[in-house]
Amino acid sequence: MPGVFATLSGNWRDQLGWQRCLGTLLLLIGLASYVVPMSRAQDSAGSVFVVQIRDQIDLGLAPYLTRVLEEAERENARAVILEIDTPGGRLDAVLQMRHAILSSPVRTIAFVNRNAFSAGALVAIAASELYMAPGAVVGAATPVTGTGEVADEKAISATRTTFKSTAELRGRDPRIAEAMVDPSIEIEGLVNRGQLLTLTTTEALTWGYADRVAADRQELLEVAGLSGVAVRETSPTLAEKVVRFLTSPVIASLLMSAGVLLIMADLLGGSIGIASGAGLGLLAIFFWGHMLAGLAGWEGVVLVLLGLLLLGIEAFVIPGFGVAGSIGLTALISGLFLSLIGEEIVTNEDLVRAGSTVSLALLTMLAGGALLLWLLPRTTRLGGLVLQTRLGTPDVRPRLRRGNGLFAAPMAAHDAASGEVRQTAVLSTSLAGARGVAVSDLRPGGFARINGERIDVVTEGDYISSGEAIVVIGDEGYRRIVRRLEAGQGDVRRGRSTVTSETGSSKGAGDPC
Repeated sequence: MPGVFATLSGNWRDQLGWQRCLGTLLLLIGLASYVVPMSRAQDSAGSVFVVQIRDQIDLGLAPYLTRVLEEAERENARAVILEIDTPGGRLDAVLQMRHAILSSPVRTIAFVNRNAFSAGALVAIAASELYMAPGAVVGAATPVTGTGEVADEKAISATRTTFKSTAELRGRDPRIAEAMVDPSIEIEGLVNRGQLLTLTTTEALTWGYADRVAADRQELLEVAGLSGVAVRETSPTLAEKVVRFLTSPVIASLLMSAGVLLIMADLLGGSIGIASGAGLGLLAIFFWGHMLAGLAGWEGVVLVLLGLLLLGIEAFVIPGFGVAGSIGLTALISGLFLSLIGEEIVTNEDLVRAGSTVSLALLTMLAGGALLLWLLPRTTRLGGLVLQTRLGTPDVRPRLRRGNGLFAAPMAAHDAASGEVRQTAVLSTSLAGARGVAVSDLRPGGFARINGERIDVVTEGDYISSGEAIVVIGDEGYRRIVRRLEAGQGDVRRGRSTVTSETGSSKGAGDPC
């Protein structure tokens, strides 16, 4: 028995030893899982973010800078360095960048190497610290138009006040900031009246605008007390690069015009289908890019949707083009225009740029709309004539369609004699002068029954309701132009005339439609 107890006691001690080892191991793992994230957070907290502000300042740069500043704040970065070498750029873009810099609690360091003209000067002044390379310059910030002419007095006054308030907030001389924008301001010993102020590195140091001089980034880190700190280079994301592309005037006008034209094509065809969905998709891309750029707001989206809704009501509910259509078109244009201008300082250049973009889109829409009206019967066939040979003669009976609209699906014609299913084409004989009845609303395109056949027709632009008598005033083979048959112009002769591919002969009957 003593031997048995000794054995059990030893096993129990062994189990306690394994439990102690296992507990110690789990404790070490827990400590490691706690210490590693802490060390990573400390490494992140010691980093410095670098943003390159080079070449023209455009609308894609503003969301990029905003994103980096927010990321630096989340990760407790030591500082964000703005390396500036730019001739300037868009005022609406730099105002967004100024707001992002002033709103960020992160230490911001502007490093001018070599030029910070115009919009770049406002970025430099907005930073909490300003360092300049030897031979660098900052200033010359008078707003100008796209042709290089000085902007109007209203824009100059607003820009001057913005520079002044930014300098005051950063503890810099506001008069110097104003003199960078307005040549009428004179500062004794620095700039005479009539001259626009541009500070050199030496002048910026003398007048308290630059904190220190740094030859390169390495020296900048040393003089700013960031020597040995990890540096993280940043770059625009794909979405921010796409914003720069989508906000260019040409691309913006193409998106607007193509989107509206596709919707118009379905409305003229009497239905809402794939084309309308594609058009709404293009308009959504337009608004997405301009919202990211800080231009478009929801008021523009609401106006555009309201305009499209009113145009749809005009097309499907109210005959012709009246009050609803006019208000809808006005709302559509207003929404697109508002989505192209900023909200803070709107210069004449901004208005001209937005007006030019909308005008280009309108011209494209008018040209495309005229083309749609001219080619409506052809476009609703999506493939033109489908000729099939049988006994050496093509089938020339009218091609039927399932539904209306730009992408209505073609139907196959069934040969009652042979049981063969065949595609059909338009009548080869001219229908000029023939009379019939509209079997759908003509807005201006639609369908009519002429000589017993369902034919694609288009009016001269008038609205004709379903059931009204019509007369063909022009037959161009692929397009039949019709007009309303007024009372007193004779009865409609409802006959039936078909040309078969089997015999090539025609036969008529006086049976009603």
